[in-house]
Order: sequence, then C-alpha cells, then structure tokens
Amino acid sequence: MKFSNRIQDMQESPVRKLVPYAQRAKAQGKHVYHLNIGQPDIETPSVFMDAINDYDSKIIKYSFSQGEPTLITAIQKYFARDEIYFDHDEILITNGGSEALTFSTIAICDPGDEILVPEPFYTNYNGFTGEVNVSIKPITTSAHNGFHLPSQEEIEALITPKTKAILFSNPGNPTGTILTKEEMLMIADIAIKHNLYIISDEVYRGFAFDGLEGISMGSIKSVSDRTIIIESVSKRYSACGARIGSIASKNKDLMKQILKLCQARLCVATLEQIGAAALYQLPEDYTESIRSEYEARRNIVYETLKKIPGVVCEKPTGAFYVVAKLPVEDAEEFIIWMLTEFSDNKETVMMSPAEGFYATKGLGKDEVRIAYVLNTKEMARAMDLLRIALEEYNKN
Repeated sequence: MKFSNRIQDMQESPVRKLVPYAQRAKAQGKHVYHLNIGQPDIETPSVFMDAINDYDSKIIKYSFSQGEPTLITAIQKYFARDEIYFDHDEILITNGGSEALTFSTIAICDPGDEILVPEPFYTNYNGFTGEVNVSIKPITTSAHNGFHLPSQEEIEALITPKTKAILFSNPGNPTGTILTKEEMLMIADIAIKHNLYIISDEVYRGFAFDGLEGISMGSIKSVSDRTIIIESVSKRYSACGARIGSIASKNKDLMKQILKLCQARLCVATLEQIGAAALYQLPEDYTESIRSEYEARRNIVYETLKKIPGVVCEKPTGAFYVVAKLPVEDAEEFIIWMLTEFSDNKETVMMSPAEGFYATKGLGKDEVRIAYVLNTKEMARAMDLLRIALEEYNKN
C-alpha cells in the first residue's frame, strides 16, 4: 500500500528521534540528564487542578468552538496588562499552540504557498506547514551574532508571489534570541510593503533576561490588521500536557474564517480550559519568579559553554534554550556517542541535534540545542558532563 507524498516528506522530530538511545542508556543503569526537550520541571501552579476540581457540572459538555468564555476573558485581561486590547471575538482557543499555528497556516495559505521563517526555528513549524502543503522559506541567521535578523534587503530578496507570511518565535525557540524593537519594526515594514501576514509565536513571552523585555507584536499598531499572535499555557505555566493554546488577531474577517476550522473540530477539552483560565489569572509576580529561575539556569549554561575551547555561542536572552556550535563535525553522532559510549559516574546528557531546526541543507550539523529545564544543581552537573565528554570525544 502506498503512503501519501505529504506524509513521506515530513521529517522526524530531531527532538524525539534519539529517544531510543536514551532508553537503552537508562536500561544499562545510566542516569540521563534530559536537555533535549522543552519540558519545564517547575510544578504546574495548583490553581489549575483546583479550578478543575471545583467544576460542579455533572456532565462534561461540549465547550464552545471559539473556546470557554472564562478563558477568553482571562486571556483578554492578560494582554491588557501590556495595553494590548482584544475584543472577545478576536480570540480563539486551540488545542495547544500547535493547532493555532496549523489553523493560521490553513487560513492564509493555499497549497504551494510559502512562509518566511528565520532559521534555526522550532522544528515542528515544518510539520504545521508541511501537512497542508505549504513550504517554509528560511531567513538564515547565525550563532556568531546571536541569531539576530539579517538586513531588510536580504529578507525582501527572499519574497516571491507565493510568499504569504513571516513567522517567528519571540523569544526564540531554539535560539533564546529576543528580537529588538528595531527588528520588529523592520518585520512590520516588510509585511506592509509586501502585503504579508505576520504570525508571532509568543509562547515564551515573559522569559526575558538581563533587563530586556519580550515585546509583543500586538503592541505595533500599524500591523494590527495583519498580525496573528500565538499563545499557550505550556511553557509560561509549565502545563505542556494541558494542550491549551490560542490565536489572537484584530483582523475580525480572518478570525471568522479560522472559526470555521474550530467548528470543524468541535471544541477544545472543557476541563483543561477551566484550569487554564485560572493560570492566566495568576498575578504578574508569578511569571517574574519563574523568569528569575530560568535566568539563573541560563547563566550556568552560558558560563560553562564559553569556557569550553572551540564552542561558539552568544548569550541567549530569553526563553529557555541555547544553540551552540560545538567543536565536532557531526553533533548528532556526538549525542549518540554520549548516550551509547560515554558516562561519568554512570551519568550522561541528552541534547537535540540542531541540524533539524534548519531548512537549509548542511546548516547546523555541528550545533546542538540545549534546553535548560533542570534545576541549577542538575544543570551544573549536566554542563560539566558535556565539557568532559567533548574532551574525551576529541581525543579519539
């Protein structure tokens, strides 16, 4: 039996495909420090389960296709903290940020169209676009300047009649880069000039370090009619398994079109929406305490990396990731070696090979993405293991 070309063209997840090696390492008695996946170790705030436990209906009914009104109101108030105001019908609740990105792509693109994305990028962007026959056209960035955007002229040279949008995450996954206000204004100018949508993935907003601020694209009024903001409770509130995301846009006509997709899949899980509404109502100091914890972890990772000979890495300023160029020819082979042949006191580390976060062939082959999602003591040990492993690997 034949499989579709669409499914065969989709890549395996570079974050998850090496899991069998980690499982075998554990079966051999090794402790594996998982720095390969963006799963926070911080406890989900108790208000999530409290709200679900207080739900008093005897029937778990369908929710509204648009989403639970209490959750939409909570998200409205969350944006209003930054003086970004959405009407009730300008927010749609989705099954995670993943569905939000897929629905946005379907609504603005036809098969064969293109979306510009700075690379390296969240690898599942390939899945969200590829499953509906839309192509990613990469805007290449480099570790040497902290993965900031190239010039406007370089970006505009990539635009074709098939280009429909610019998609980016800010703060960035996998790079940890925060776009400057100037970069965001440049994106806005390009979008207006070439009549493009802007898909702003803001799942990590709030995780900004060194006194910087993760600015929402929603604050740039000149592009409010073409901006689509993607939100999620996964990272900010450590609720990845809740699968609650949202789409917000001032473009009411666009939102009416996306609502058709929401209606076609009926609704998002009712109880998780009730819990998520409670998360969005947490005070701002909750996010500040989490931000401080991740900044401390970032400092451990960066301070270790910059002392390892041959590593190229600018200090990440947001999210909880860093992409580092290692003194190896093939980062995936090195990661597999760490899981199969290396250990120090029966401990090793798992990272993600960064090649899968690029669309341009050959880029990222010697790079890894590190997710600093473990407590500071474990992060310090994991980074020391990486240092020891590189020394041993390069002796052979």
